[in-house]
Amino acid sequence: MYNIKRIRLLIFLFFAPFLLHSQVSNDSLRVLKEVILKGKPYQEVIPVQTLSGKLLENLASHNVADALRYFAGTQIKDYGGLGGLKTVDVRNMGTHHVGVFYDGIQLGNAQNGVTDLGKYSLDDMESLTMYNGQKSEIFQSAKDFAAASTIYLRTKRPVFEGDKSSNLLVRFKTMSINYFDPSFRWEQKLSGKVSMSVSSEYIKSNGQYTFRYKRNNLDGTVAYDTTATRHNSDIEALRVESGLYGKINNGSWDAKVYYYDSDRGAPGAIVENKFSDGFRQYDKNFFTQGTFIKDFTKRYKFQAKGKFAYDYTHYVARDTTNVLGETVTEGAQSDDSYYQQEYYVSAVNMYSILPAWDVSLSTDLQYNKLNATRKGIQTQFSFPQRYTALVSLATTYRLGGFKVLGSVIGTNVKEEVRYNAKAPDKTEFSPALFLGYTPFKDYDFNLRAFAKRVFRMPTFNDLYYTMVGSSTLRPEYMNQYDVGFTYNLPVRKEFFDKFSIQVDGYYTNTKDKIVAAPTGNLFRWMMTNIGQVKGQGIESVINMGMHIDKVNLTANLTYTYSQSRDYTKFAGLELSSYGDQIPYTPWHSGSGIVNADYETWNFNYSFIYVGKRYNGNVNNIKVNEVQPWYTHDLAVQKSFAIRHYQMKGAIELNNVLNQQYEVIYNYPMPGRTLKFIISIEL
Repeated sequence: MYNIKRIRLLIFLFFAPFLLHSQVSNDSLRVLKEVILKGKPYQEVIPVQTLSGKLLENLASHNVADALRYFAGTQIKDYGGLGGLKTVDVRNMGTHHVGVFYDGIQLGNAQNGVTDLGKYSLDDMESLTMYNGQKSEIFQSAKDFAAASTIYLRTKRPVFEGDKSSNLLVRFKTMSINYFDPSFRWEQKLSGKVSMSVSSEYIKSNGQYTFRYKRNNLDGTVAYDTTATRHNSDIEALRVESGLYGKINNGSWDAKVYYYDSDRGAPGAIVENKFSDGFRQYDKNFFTQGTFIKDFTKRYKFQAKGKFAYDYTHYVARDTTNVLGETVTEGAQSDDSYYQQEYYVSAVNMYSILPAWDVSLSTDLQYNKLNATRKGIQTQFSFPQRYTALVSLATTYRLGGFKVLGSVIGTNVKEEVRYNAKAPDKTEFSPALFLGYTPFKDYDFNLRAFAKRVFRMPTFNDLYYTMVGSSTLRPEYMNQYDVGFTYNLPVRKEFFDKFSIQVDGYYTNTKDKIVAAPTGNLFRWMMTNIGQVKGQGIESVINMGMHIDKVNLTANLTYTYSQSRDYTKFAGLELSSYGDQIPYTPWHSGSGIVNADYETWNFNYSFIYVGKRYNGNVNNIKVNEVQPWYTHDLAVQKSFAIRHYQMKGAIELNNVLNQQYEVIYNYPMPGRTLKFIISIEL
């Protein structure tokens, strides 16, 4: 039986999100996922939101972007279709403030600062992890400290059971729409300390799906109501990656090679009953990277990382209208090719001064280069290059129930261009302070708070895009403040195996926000620093594990309340959107995952809800409302053996109720789809 104190604490925790919601003001604080610094190596006790293991494997999701929807505080911008762009925004701070790390090294895009998460398959993923602020450890690269929020994609490492020295998994997926997706993963033990893996996936689909397009006039009468087929949403893509993994005395190393090649259509917005516009995109992405970690003494640890990346992107736009002042030859298509190169090295040193006091020094160097060939555009491209140096100094200290982490990162950026004016050199410093406190010895109850200042450099497009970019842009600055708690309830294992709750409150203030603003000529816009956005919100996450006889149940529930309002002034005057919720920011959103496991059967149900929000047409008025949407997904899996081969069959039903919805206005999403998966493990 729970005692009275425990019951009171549980009641408070359950109602805390609603109490905080009712008291949110401009002075509210936002919560960090738990910052716990404990022992060596650092162990994070419920510091983040994570999907891993069977819960991730059984989730009815197509790619990384789909899975990230189930994290509290995230919004995925999905332009529809299998080939459409898919980006992530955390706590409405902007896509550019999210650092996405693939096996510990950040995925870069100096051209536009955006990572298209639709490219990354879940087949090889061991875990997806999201941190607000930064990880609670200091043994990490300077770039890990630099982002406002970070998402870590960790691929599977080879695991060999018994006397096995190799593993082979072959998988095939198909759908009720035209879809063909074979893949394989091969793991081989090369010695007692070295292993390797090779995996590949091929996707081909015409991407066509039916949808209902309905629009009402301001008086409520129907303007458009029709059913159509979404075209130019096809994709043909190949992914190949290989890894080497080694162990050394008191350390480890790994190396990876990754290649992605795609030819895909990106359907355009549906405007005034036009369904055919859009563009095609051809990608070739290659990178190779490596990591080395070693404890040289009981007090001193060292880590080194390196990466080379080459990205080729070819756009062919079918719509020949002017876009933000870009001069396009009349009657010609936009046909642009971009070539990016990135070189990156990092060194991390950590020293334990005392058992409870550690310090680290991290140094990162990065070089980016962007070349282009563009047909039909009559202006000269800048051909920019960027040299970036980052140095971070961090320390942690633990005293009783208190944990403290402080860091400061210095960033220096120099640029060169072949033509046009270059951006001036920039040097910035970003401090952060994290606090954690465990007030009760008898309860697993943890409080935490943090304050962090971050900035983002303007991208090459912000600075140099023809007729739009401005080389005089300043960095975009953001202050974050967080406070929150985590409570792991003690359970008697009679029904519940685990029960935990997290509640986070946050406040953000973004200044010098980089936005497109009109010049003296309304037909010409230019990137400028005039924006200010203030955000605040509440997030709650509940994780439960339970069992009923032989049935094991797992549940993950999230709810988010958020405000992000535009306080931008232009020439000292308040714009008509002053005080409005920024585009595509819902006040309410949530998700749920329920997974049931019984012997060789697995059942998964997932739900996503995104409330009312406004599109990008400036003002929060009725005509700009985007209606709430929700989806239900189901999946059933069965494992079985034929001779010595382990097999698994799965059926997934996405958007069970066939809801017609749009994540981005005028970009309709697919309705109900059925997916079949068969895998064989040799």
